[in-house]
Amino acid sequence: MEQLKQLLTAAGIAYKENEPLAAHCTFKIGGPARLFVQPTDRAQLCRVVALCKAQGVRYYLLGNGSNILFADEGYNGAVLDVSSMQDAVEVHGTQLTAGAGVRLSALCKTALEHGLTGLEFAYGIPGTVGGAVYMNAGAYGGEMKDILLSVTAMDKDGNIREYEPHEMGLGYRSSRFAKEGLIVLEAEIQLRKGNQGEIEASMKDLAARRRQKQPLEYPSAGSTFKRPEGYFAGKLIMDAGLRGYLVGEAQVSEKHCGFVINRGNATAADVRTLMQNVADIVEEKFGVRLEPEVKMIGEF
Repeated sequence: MEQLKQLLTAAGIAYKENEPLAAHCTFKIGGPARLFVQPTDRAQLCRVVALCKAQGVRYYLLGNGSNILFADEGYNGAVLDVSSMQDAVEVHGTQLTAGAGVRLSALCKTALEHGLTGLEFAYGIPGTVGGAVYMNAGAYGGEMKDILLSVTAMDKDGNIREYEPHEMGLGYRSSRFAKEGLIVLEAEIQLRKGNQGEIEASMKDLAARRRQKQPLEYPSAGSTFKRPEGYFAGKLIMDAGLRGYLVGEAQVSEKHCGFVINRGNATAADVRTLMQNVADIVEEKFGVRLEPEVKMIGEF
């Protein structure tokens, strides 16, 4: 780790030591990262990854931290803050090209400004382009797979190449990038010309629906469990009588049972125990095993 810090300093790549991860995720939970590295561009990101591998330091790429539960002990390695990259959105007719660090909110705003439709579903999803591609993010009937034209990613050997849609392995909350540990660097998105007023109205409508149905007033990691085939996780949890179920300061949301919220001082241990209990009770009552959608990072 000391050698890595020296190499990062020599390369002019910013980092912090023992940075609280609770400050960098939407759950507001998590201990410190040994190193919190903040690359400013793709070259620095690729360099950090290469240095971590060379020094045998484990690393984790962090976007907006919206689908993550960090361990209470933190992360004994290097967390690479992709959102610190000074990525931009380029517009080429009906196509948008965005770096991995671009926030979905900025991408949606660009689409709106240019009267491009097809991205409305992503409005309000708290994440970055890289994270959205990695997990094939989706909402309200739309998914990233519907609009991706190409993705540039780096493999574990440091090779960078472009992937076409048929090579991406995009499924429900999954992708080839996640399965193979590829690092998303850039995405090219295909949209369509639309009416700016209608696009804006759709985005506002979806935002209002999110506020009405989701517990946005509390820290959470979004949908806690994947949707089981033929069921809805939230309804199974509600029907199991678990609305408002508490473990410590972690709670099944009373507003939407598909969300686990942090009521203020929840620990990762609270959340993990709650998720385990909920999955056990739902399986016992309905014979359906809920699988986590939230990624657990660190030692659990």
